[in-house]
Amino acid sequence: MERRDRRLILPALGALLLMLPVWAMAADPATEALASASRQDFAPALRTFVILSLLSFIPVLLIGMTSFTRIIVVLALLRHALGIPQTPPNSVLITLALFLTLFSMGPVLGNVHQQSLVPYLADDISATEAVARARDPIRDFMIRQTRESDLLAVVEMAREPAPKRLDDIKFTHLAAAFLLSELKTAFQIGFVIFLPFLLIDLVVSAVLMALGMIMLPPTTISLPLKLLLFILIDGWVLVSRTLLGSFWS
Repeated sequence: MERRDRRLILPALGALLLMLPVWAMAADPATEALASASRQDFAPALRTFVILSLLSFIPVLLIGMTSFTRIIVVLALLRHALGIPQTPPNSVLITLALFLTLFSMGPVLGNVHQQSLVPYLADDISATEAVARARDPIRDFMIRQTRESDLLAVVEMAREPAPKRLDDIKFTHLAAAFLLSELKTAFQIGFVIFLPFLLIDLVVSAVLMALGMIMLPPTTISLPLKLLLFILIDGWVLVSRTLLGSFWS
């Protein structure tokens, strides 16, 4: 493939490199066949078609192999804690989650870019070697964020022997355990976020009951107070920093 053609499909190639753990570790025969086919010398047009077809896997890769799941769940729980489940809109939360995902995955994507994408675009390595070089940074990130108990639980559910080394972990087990760990961490952060807002609701309800204002909904008073508190502590920035810090710690 000419260098000009390769630069035209740069975004698609990035998605292809993120498919590496699926190719390298999954035991699905169809996946192995796809990996074998990728080593063949296809025509440039056919190879471009295959790469562009893999773009349909981007949502699955985003959810199953990045920090997006933890971030979007925490932001959704924050919205419910404030008592405004429709504000901000889903499109705003998803966009913010995508940017935070990009920041949290920056070191991983940087390693993939330097070790795999740059040499491939410079014609120093083949596509197969580029995919192989992109495996370790992504896999290491998933392993660091996965709890050992979740991994053992997934292996037990799959009725497989426990892996003795990190290299023995299958991708299907790692992906499932990674998602479980991300959900658990997201709910832990969400619980901490809920506590101060729950305290405000309890105080407002107690005051209204003491004053005999039974017919007045507590949310009428507590919602402005929660919004004021959230604004005073610069809540969105605080939550964003906390989320990013949970990946870097």
